[in-house]
Amino acid sequence: MIRAPWDGVAFSERSDGDLRGDMAARDLASSTLGIPTGWAEVRQVHGNEVVRVEVAGPCGEADALWTSESRLPVSIFTADCLAVVLAGSDAVGIAHAGWRGAAADVVGRLRDTMSRSGHPPDRAAIGPGIGPCCFEVGPEVADQFPGQRARTTWGTTSVDLPAAVNAALSGLEVWSTGACTSHEDGWFSHRADATTQRLAAIGWLQ
Repeated sequence: MIRAPWDGVAFSERSDGDLRGDMAARDLASSTLGIPTGWAEVRQVHGNEVVRVEVAGPCGEADALWTSESRLPVSIFTADCLAVVLAGSDAVGIAHAGWRGAAADVVGRLRDTMSRSGHPPDRAAIGPGIGPCCFEVGPEVADQFPGQRARTTWGTTSVDLPAAVNAALSGLEVWSTGACTSHEDGWFSHRADATTQRLAAIGWLQ
């Protein structure tokens, strides 16, 4: 597990296994982090729906969730998309940001929802995800990110998803793993090998 510089944020690695359904691996990860094994999670649909959660387990269809409940882990699962944790003194949220979610401003909507509810985040952590070095896209995707166009290492059109996500985090303290899941070892990547396994991102209040 990789932890942010502050308490309450962790991102899994390939060596941790797929923590969605492997409960033995989840139990081990939870024990290592000192958190309950019951996590709040959603059915991710590459949109920008945000839900507030108060209990562990399935919490509907959305791509961002947040809570003000202490010791209730909120989780997202990815294999090239970015997981973004937003945290404040009394709430924590997490967003699943692939290109569709980033284009729909899922991270900005999570931040706004938390703030309008009286729980503004003051810091953010960005998990591993595909970098502009490897994220080859067509014009229909690139056209949605005019300020974040890039080039892959082989010279084709790309989008800088981390930059797109960072645009929604202005004014916050931001930390990032800085890892590209596609070409770096240690991660699950659907783009690289069509894996069905997923990395976990977890946020929680102490």
